[in-house]
Amino acid sequence: MSETQIKDSRFTFKKAEDEASEHITAPAYSYWRSVFRQFFRSKVAITMLVIVIIVVLMSVIQPMISHYSPMHTPNINNPSMKYIRPNLTYWFGTDDKGNSLFDAVWAGTRNSLFVSFASTFIVVVVGVIVGMWWGFSKRVDAVMIEVYNVVANIPMTLIGMVLMYALGPGMWQLIFAMSITSWISVAYFIRVQVMIIRDREYNLASRCLGTSNHTIISKNILPYLISVIMTEVSRDIPSFISLEVFFSYLGIGLSRRYPSLGQMIRDYAPYLVSTPYLFWIPVSVSAIISISLYIVGQTFADASDPRTHMM
Repeated sequence: MSETQIKDSRFTFKKAEDEASEHITAPAYSYWRSVFRQFFRSKVAITMLVIVIIVVLMSVIQPMISHYSPMHTPNINNPSMKYIRPNLTYWFGTDDKGNSLFDAVWAGTRNSLFVSFASTFIVVVVGVIVGMWWGFSKRVDAVMIEVYNVVANIPMTLIGMVLMYALGPGMWQLIFAMSITSWISVAYFIRVQVMIIRDREYNLASRCLGTSNHTIISKNILPYLISVIMTEVSRDIPSFISLEVFFSYLGIGLSRRYPSLGQMIRDYAPYLVSTPYLFWIPVSVSAIISISLYIVGQTFADASDPRTHMM
């Protein structure tokens, strides 16, 4: 065998690739995979998430089974069914009308959650959209800052109370009253964050290249605000639940046809000494929902921050 043949058998010639030097050898990065991996590291958040899921499922399924309605009281004339303390048959006991408090609590939870979720959705969507343009456009900023200075000096609770007295109790009236001015504080918060990001080098370069404002906002700015938005959501949902309870406690929240945790707390407050379970069970459910939603939201907001993905 010749020397040339020996060399050919030992070596394999590779074709030069000009783009090989541009290949990144770092492992593939997925934002949402990293978010969920970071979130599920917290055992407390997982526990609270399980509680939230159970509460939501119970508030949806149980009223469909029980068909509970505060307007329908078949046991009101049956004294033996009234004020039965919690037991294996009636887990939460019975109320002053002989109805199962277990059925009443989950029907009330369903309506309270719907009001809080709907109000949060409206407030966050409107607040984020307005806040994006508010922080990006100086013309919009000049107008909106004056609107904010006026609205921010009027307590939102006071505006909601006045509207509820004017509109009357009702589910959509309550959602409207709670969200009519709440969005402006979210918009101002987003505006501050956008102003921090908008003048960074890559955004200035995008403007020089003729990129539209809509594209810059949606592609360059919005992804950086996911953790900020999740933080706002985690604050608003428990806040609106508490506000619904407060309005219903005052008698200006949901109408009687829509049971809620606030209505039950108001109706059962006089029984705090004689039959305390009627009062404390709705209060405890409301507190558990608010705390668990807040912890889940805050943990998810922290996990949404890309800086935590390097840990």
